Amino acid sequence: MSLIPSVPIAAIATAPGRGGVGIVRVSGASLAELVRRLFQRELTPRHAHLLPFKTEAGETLDEGLALFFPAPHSYTGEDVLELQGHGGPAVLRRVLQLCLDGGRDMGLRIAEPGEFTQRAFLNGRIDLAQAEAVADLIEATSVAAARGAMASLSGVFSEKVNALADRIVHLRMLVEATLDFPEEEIDFLEKYQARPMLDALSGDLRAIIAQTRQGVILREGLHVVLAGRPNVGKSSLLNALAGDEVAIVTPIAGTTRDKVVQEIHLDGVPLHIVDTAGLRETDDPVESIGIQRTWQEIERADVILHLLDATSGEEQALDADISARLPPDTPVLKVVNKIDLLAATPAAGAVLPISARTGAGLDTLRKALLDIAGWNPGAESPWLARERHLRALNQAEEHLAIAAGHAAMDDRVLDLFAEELRLAHESLSSITGEFTSDDLLGEIFSRFCIGK
Repeated sequence: MSLIPSVPIAAIATAPGRGGVGIVRVSGASLAELVRRLFQRELTPRHAHLLPFKTEAGETLDEGLALFFPAPHSYTGEDVLELQGHGGPAVLRRVLQLCLDGGRDMGLRIAEPGEFTQRAFLNGRIDLAQAEAVADLIEATSVAAARGAMASLSGVFSEKVNALADRIVHLRMLVEATLDFPEEEIDFLEKYQARPMLDALSGDLRAIIAQTRQGVILREGLHVVLAGRPNVGKSSLLNALAGDEVAIVTPIAGTTRDKVVQEIHLDGVPLHIVDTAGLRETDDPVESIGIQRTWQEIERADVILHLLDATSGEEQALDADISARLPPDTPVLKVVNKIDLLAATPAAGAVLPISARTGAGLDTLRKALLDIAGWNPGAESPWLARERHLRALNQAEEHLAIAAGHAAMDDRVLDLFAEELRLAHESLSSITGEFTSDDLLGEIFSRFCIGK
């Protein structure tokens, strides 16, 4: 994907399939001539015009609204033409072709995924964090995620990052000025209160990191794998957590042969629950494949729920073997199921007693999952965030910590102090795209849908 907008682009901007309304969007440096060719007239900027969409031969393809947004007051910062007609796939394809034919000599072509938003970023209409929020808003699967994505799109996250970056720039400016005039022989660290300024910066950065971590959890969620021997109630637990019969449950061992994945939300946090084949020795070739896939899912898990059967003791030999093979660095919750079949409910301790059939203990299990995720409802992030944002913030924190180490010495290491401030500033600026590689931009925008 070219990173320099040149030729105009066009695409169907609504989701595939039939709908009441469909949109064809065109963006380019100058589209006034294309507008005249399509409608034999000019369009009043930012006004909706009810017009027929006709071919050069005079055939009417559709009738709908035409809107023209001259640069720079448009989504992309270029001229933008939107044709809003009926949402049938055949109609939209013909209207799109009408635009492509009309702009053939201009080089008008089909847009690549995310290219409209990429042009908005390159033309300074939005920064990179806001551009990513566009995709996050489209993909949001909960009200909390949609609210967080909208907050990020409106610039809440970017404003926090930019304010912190500006304070680092101010401190850098003082340091650089001191380095440029060494003959002044001033005690920079004392005169300009550099240490307290740095401490305040670090404290505010830690607060942003904590909020951003919440935003990452809200966006990414957890990959939770249900593991255990056959007939301990993994499929029943999946159904109980999902509130629906998404997995087949029978008393026959080995019923689940392949993974079953269901997304649920706890306090707005997405959890990707994976039911797997029961772990045991078997000669059945199909079941063996399922067991192999179970171990693959376990290796990918963020959290493992190791289910045990309350009616057969907490630790059978097979359970112990499974426990020994679980990844040592992955959080494991031992869950004892079927407590409804016991005379007395066991106390919670190293294991979580539940009944997937009656729902007993499920609230405690849900809370334990949110605790592992690090989710704090009272400190819910006002914005959605990505792992790359968190990495950049952590890198900035590391550079400020190194700078603090230099500040603990004296003015003889001001050049090292200044360098760490510069690196911290670059880390923060990578979030909004001020310092961002072309490869990263290509990776980000290639994941967008076409037409956005």
